[in-house]
Amino acid sequence: MAEDWEAGGFGLYIHWPFCAAKCPYCDFNSHVTRTVHHEAWRTAFVSEIQRVGALTSGRVLRSIFFGGGTPSLMEPSTVEAVLNTAARTWPMANDVEVTLEANPTSVEADKFAAFRSAGVNRVSMGIQALDDSDLRALGRLHTAAEGLAAFDIARSVFDRVSFDLMYGRQNQSLAQWEAELKQALSLDLDHVSLYQLTVEPGTAFGDRYKRGKLGGLPDDDLSADMYALTQDVCTSHNMPRYEVSNHAKDGAESRHNLIYWRYGDYAGIGPGAHGRLTLNGSRIATEQQRMPAAWLIGDNRETREALSESDQSVEYIMMGLRLVEGIDIRRFEKIAGHVLPHEKLQELKDMSLVHVADQRLSVSNQGFSLLNGVLRSLLTD
Repeated sequence: MAEDWEAGGFGLYIHWPFCAAKCPYCDFNSHVTRTVHHEAWRTAFVSEIQRVGALTSGRVLRSIFFGGGTPSLMEPSTVEAVLNTAARTWPMANDVEVTLEANPTSVEADKFAAFRSAGVNRVSMGIQALDDSDLRALGRLHTAAEGLAAFDIARSVFDRVSFDLMYGRQNQSLAQWEAELKQALSLDLDHVSLYQLTVEPGTAFGDRYKRGKLGGLPDDDLSADMYALTQDVCTSHNMPRYEVSNHAKDGAESRHNLIYWRYGDYAGIGPGAHGRLTLNGSRIATEQQRMPAAWLIGDNRETREALSESDQSVEYIMMGLRLVEGIDIRRFEKIAGHVLPHEKLQELKDMSLVHVADQRLSVSNQGFSLLNGVLRSLLTD
């Protein structure tokens, strides 16, 4: 009998914690350091993969994702060692997706060719903006021209290249965002991630915001208009939304992220990496030691927590309803041990915020603009 995680598949996430500079909006586990002992990191990643592999033997690995931090700062030999170890540890899907995140300042044609030779077949570029003044405000080290040049290099090496753009930036108008988005889509992308700037606590932007020093952020109405415009422009360019912030041509969706959103299992390896693993019939949340130096030493590298039925059902709804395809109602009931709340579901249907058809629950176009409210309604007693 198939285990629940098999509905989403199995993936591997590798976290590279180092960056050339810390962006003021970033709350990821990233660190700036002058020196990196690449051989030590290579050895640690390999041993950790082997440890997790012993727990998950026989699973078909469908995707590998190098995130960070700035994984394009890794030595290609480290990437190659990780991929070779993964291939020896698990059976690999014939179409396994291997993604590496890159910042434009770390893109070199020779290095990218080495990444491809190592086994990387998809790159996700952190472009973030196509405006030089906004890039400076975001703490980025590249110009718009350098970002586009890096994209051209990546596309000359890899068949699949995605990039990220951020909107809702300081003093950005709706017309400016429309022009920038159309410029990006004119590059014949097959995948793009489009995020609204979010001010997170504990970041440089968060500190400035608390002091009233981060002006020019959009109000709720402008934010909603920007999101609606994004959907219209992307749809007109044959890049429909398949997840709340991600757009792709048919077949070009991020297979790794689909494992998260479809609530599959994934091993998280590297400082601060999270994972979800089904072991001996129990769903386990894993989290690795956040500090790079402590993680590298290897003592008490990972903590685990068994997830209750309630925990799992909440995670399944929160992840799955981000997708246009939504969730399988019967799968929810099997995970949760109870049915979805009928009255709340009916209220959301009456407000045209969700659809229910063929035993699937999905969020409507109108509902995506109010996704947090839809989730709160379904998840609160």
